Amino acid sequence: MMASRRSPLFATLALILLSFVCLTQARRIRRSEQQLSARTNTMDLSKFQVPLSNGSTTLPSPTPSLVLKAITLGRGTQNYTCAAGSTAAPAAVGANADLLDVSSLVPLMASPQTAQLFLKLLTPYLVSFDFGIIQTARIPILGKHIFDSTGVPVFDLGAKGVFKGKKTAGIAAPKAAYRGPNGRCEGAVDWLALAEVPGSVGLKECYRVETAGGKAPASCGGGAARNIEVQYATQYWFFG
Repeated sequence: MMASRRSPLFATLALILLSFVCLTQARRIRRSEQQLSARTNTMDLSKFQVPLSNGSTTLPSPTPSLVLKAITLGRGTQNYTCAAGSTAAPAAVGANADLLDVSSLVPLMASPQTAQLFLKLLTPYLVSFDFGIIQTARIPILGKHIFDSTGVPVFDLGAKGVFKGKKTAGIAAPKAAYRGPNGRCEGAVDWLALAEVPGSVGLKECYRVETAGGKAPASCGGGAARNIEVQYATQYWFFG
C-alpha cells in the first residue's frame, strides 16, 4: 500500500532526475570537458541562498564577506560502529560520499526558486536510487567526502578547493524529511554548519542541509561487534 501511494512522487522525481542527466549530457555535447570546467569555475551563484531553517529552528547565516563557491549533492553512507554486546546507540565514525556537482546546472533553470525546489525534491530521491546508475550517466562528480584518520570531515572538491571542517551549529532535520530507502532508516541526519580548520584550501564554510536518511538505529541491540553503513543523500553548500 505504501509503495503504491509513493509511486506518483517517485515517478515525478525520476523525471526530474532524467532531466538532470539530459541537461548534463547536453552541456557535454556543446562543449569540451575543458570548456565546461572553465565555465563552472566562473558560474554566478550569487542569487542562490542556502536553506537554513527546518521550520522551527535556524542555522546561523554564512559570513557576509564570503561567496558561494559550489553547490553539491552528497550521496553515500553515514558510518557507525557497535561494540560487542553493546545496547547503547551506535557510535558515529564518519561518512563516505561522492559529491555531485550541480553548480553549473542550477543557473540554467528559470529562477533560483525553481532550482532550489528541484534540489529539494531530488535529494530524497537520490538516496533511494542505484548510485551505480547515476555514475554511469556521467553526472559530473566534483569530489569526495570522507573523514580523515583524526576524525576530521574532509571534502575534496578538486580545482574548487579542499574543505576540512568542524561543526559550529546543528539543527534537527525537518519532521517531514525523507527517512531513507523504503522507510527502513531511522530518519534524516541533522543539518549542520561547519567552519574551516587548518588544511582547508580556498573554502571556509560548509552547510549540510536538506538531508535524507543517514540516521543510525537507536540501539546497537547487543550481539557481535559490527559496523553499520546507513544510506544518505544531502546538499552541501560551500563558501569561500
